[in-house]
Amino acid sequence: MATQLESTGTLERRLSLSVSLAEIGQQAEQKLREMARTVRMPGFRPGKVPISMIQRSYGAQVRAEVLGDAVSKAFSAAITEHGLRIAGQPRIEPTQEADSARAGFTAIFEIYPEIQLGDPAALAIERVSCAVTDADVDKTLDVLRKQRIEWSAAGRPAADGDRLTIDFTGTLDGTAFDGGSANDFAVVLGEGRMLPDFEAGLRGAGAGETRSFDVAFPADYGSAQLAGKTGRFEVTVKSVDAPQLPALDEAFARQLGVADGNLDTLRADVRGNLEREVVQRLRTRTKSVAMDALAGLAGFDLPKALVEAESQTLVERARADLKKRGMDPDKVPISADQFAEPAGRRVRLGLIVAEIVKTNDLKAKPDQLRRQIEELAQGYENPGEVIRWYFSDRERLADVESLVVEQNVVDWVLSRAQVTDRALGFDELMAANG
Repeated sequence: MATQLESTGTLERRLSLSVSLAEIGQQAEQKLREMARTVRMPGFRPGKVPISMIQRSYGAQVRAEVLGDAVSKAFSAAITEHGLRIAGQPRIEPTQEADSARAGFTAIFEIYPEIQLGDPAALAIERVSCAVTDADVDKTLDVLRKQRIEWSAAGRPAADGDRLTIDFTGTLDGTAFDGGSANDFAVVLGEGRMLPDFEAGLRGAGAGETRSFDVAFPADYGSAQLAGKTGRFEVTVKSVDAPQLPALDEAFARQLGVADGNLDTLRADVRGNLEREVVQRLRTRTKSVAMDALAGLAGFDLPKALVEAESQTLVERARADLKKRGMDPDKVPISADQFAEPAGRRVRLGLIVAEIVKTNDLKAKPDQLRRQIEELAQGYENPGEVIRWYFSDRERLADVESLVVEQNVVDWVLSRAQVTDRALGFDELMAANG
């Protein structure tokens, strides 16, 4: 079968092809006869329905299916013949053929661009490092203790760090406003959850005391009714409780899963968890920086079909995120156009990474897969079960394989680019990674 290929753009192509109507007719007739063996119609036993009735009922549908299959096969054969890599789905339309014995079609589609990689030695990448110190372990233990605070009556006026249980009523120009009152409301002074004037009005208060004070609402306050206004609050303090931190002792260690209560074991466990978190965050940060740098390693036109598909994927993710946060995605205007720019960046980077993997044989090796899975399993109580869980499912293995390939690409870039190293403190690393 002869085909004709035309370039209608940098990446767009038009392919003309045709299929024999006689062959379509023969294949449709054969399929109808196969259907006659099992098709059911009222008044006839299976296999006894006249072929003429089957033709009237199913002929057009079967012919359309056979024609569609023939065009699809002809298109695939032509793509192989011309050595093309198709990006996205083709748009296939019928054409008028001079030869009445054939049905003609044109297929309009895009191909993948030819990618010429630049020199990675020209890329500048900052790589950060971080060491977990004893002070970081101590600070984490303090956080764990604060998460397990117990409260007891303070027996003194309220100070920062105390938890107050209060009833309050707020008014604006003498009139109560929506959301301005509550009973048995708990607030910890100094946490900044309440407006500054509100917390200031409570400092020094004792259990059973009632106070009245003004509270200035900022101009950008969430309620238009209150923004920039000054309200009056009457507050009754029902209790003032002081925090009691648990002692850093054997009982606390057991509470955190150290069976024998050994504090050295607890500190080692905390350090190990912090170091695993640091490794993960450093890897994520380095990968992000390296991938951002890679995006500039080659310039080429992008297939519109791939960008549109990626834009739609980002739309679906945005809608799912809104739904997860309790919002109705149908009430928030989201369109693929909003994501065209990030989608283009993602497509470009994906094509560059794929080219690097192909030209440098950076596919995931079996030993790399196992090491990655073992690392992922470290944070679980039963690592062996987790390892078996990964290896028992091809889809889960494919996810790990993608991680390994990405890391192979990052390592490839770092070994060739201009890399500068910078040390970060633990807190700085945590803050930088959000």
